[in-house]
Amino acid sequence: MDPVQATFQHLFGPEFGHGKAFDLRRLHRVLGLLGGPHARLGPVFHVAGTNGKGSTIALMRAIAEAAGLNVNAFTKPHLFALNERFVVRNAIASNDTLLTMADRIARIDPDITQFDAQVATAFALFAQHPADLTIIETGMGGRDDSTNIVASPAATIITPIGFDHQDALGSSLEEIAAHKAGIIKRNAPVVLARQAEAARRIVEAEAERLDAPLFRCGVEWDGYAHNGRLVVETERRALDLPLPALTGPHQADNAALACAAFLAPGPFNLADDAFAGIGQAQLSGRLQALTRGALSAPVRAIGGEVWIDGAHNAHGAAALARALNDMQRRRKTLTIALVGLRARKDAEAFLRALAPAVDCVVAVPLAEAHQTADTIATICNELGIRATAAGSLKAAMQNAAQFPAPRVLICGSFLLAAEALKLESA
Repeated sequence: MDPVQATFQHLFGPEFGHGKAFDLRRLHRVLGLLGGPHARLGPVFHVAGTNGKGSTIALMRAIAEAAGLNVNAFTKPHLFALNERFVVRNAIASNDTLLTMADRIARIDPDITQFDAQVATAFALFAQHPADLTIIETGMGGRDDSTNIVASPAATIITPIGFDHQDALGSSLEEIAAHKAGIIKRNAPVVLARQAEAARRIVEAEAERLDAPLFRCGVEWDGYAHNGRLVVETERRALDLPLPALTGPHQADNAALACAAFLAPGPFNLADDAFAGIGQAQLSGRLQALTRGALSAPVRAIGGEVWIDGAHNAHGAAALARALNDMQRRRKTLTIALVGLRARKDAEAFLRALAPAVDCVVAVPLAEAHQTADTIATICNELGIRATAAGSLKAAMQNAAQFPAPRVLICGSFLLAAEALKLESA
C-alpha cells in the first residue's frame, strides 16, 4: 500500500466496509471549519454515470489542457497510488501535500469516513490552488454521494447508466438512474450521453423539475466515428476531429461526450484546435496494450497480443465485447479472457456480457476480497463458457501462451489491471 493510502486508512479507516454511517452533515461541518472550500472551486464539471467516467474526464482534461487551461480534478479509482485521484493544476498532488491535509482533517474530525476525508482534501487543495476548470467524479451513485456537496456546478455530465452497485443504488435501471440524476442542479446544463430509454426518462424528468437545460446526445448534440475521424455536431457548430488516443469504439462515444461538455451553454468558448486534444489523452487501465514487459512476454513471443481493462460490471463488459469483436475483424484469432472479480460484483452478469467475444476464460484471484477463481470458472461453465482456474495471473498467462498467437484480455477489476501493469514492469 502506498504511503498516502496507508495514512488515510490509518486516520479514517478503510475506504470500504468502514462501518460508519454516511452522513453529509459531518462533511459539511469539516468543510465549514476548513473555510468552505467547496464554494470556492470556480467552474465545476460534476460527472456521474456507471461507466466511462474516468475516460471522459481524461478526455475533458486533454481538451482543456490543449486550450491552455489549468485543471483541478478529483477522480476514482486509482491504479497504484491514492495520489492519482488528486490532480492540482494539471499535476498529481505530492505525498507531502496530501499527508499534511489529511492530518489537518483528522484533527477536525477523526470519525469522518475515508472517502469524505478524500473529498474534503480535494476541495481544500483546489480552493488553495484555483484552476480554470475543476472536474469532480462521483464516488458512487450521485444523489447521496459526498461529492454532491457541490451546489452550483457549471454543468453536470452523465455518462451511460447501467447496472452496478445494486446493493446500494437499487435493483432497477430507474432506481440507479435516479441516484445518478441526483447531481443535477437548478439552472445548470445537463450534458447527457446516449442512454437506455428507462434511464433517459428519469434524467429528463429531474432536469425538468429543476429547470436544468438539457444537452442530450441524439437531440441537442451528436457525435460519432466516421471514416477514421470523430464528428461532433450541435445546431450551431460542427467539429471534425481525430479519433481519441484511447482504444475501443466506446471511446469515440466518451470523446464526443467530453467535447459536448465544452459545447454546452456555459463559461467556455474553445477554439476547434483545442478539441483535437482528444488525440493526446492518456489513461492507464482502459483497454491498454501490454507490448514490452515481462508479464506479456510469453504470449508476445508466439505472435499473440495482450490487453488490460478495468471493466468490472456488465455494462463495461459489453463495451469490451464490442471492442474485442472490432479487433477480431482486423485479426481473427483465439480470444482468451483472464478474469478476476471483487466479491461484491455480479460475476454472472459480467461474464454473460463478455461471453460473445471470448473463446475461453481463465479465472484468477485478486489481491483483496475477491471471488475465488474456482467460483468464477464454475459460473462460466454454467453459462456455457469454456473456463479453467489458475492460482495467479502469471500462471494464467503461461496457460494462455499454450495456444497459437492468442489475443489475451485481462479484465474484471482495476486491482487486476494494476497487478498486471506491475508484473509487466518487473
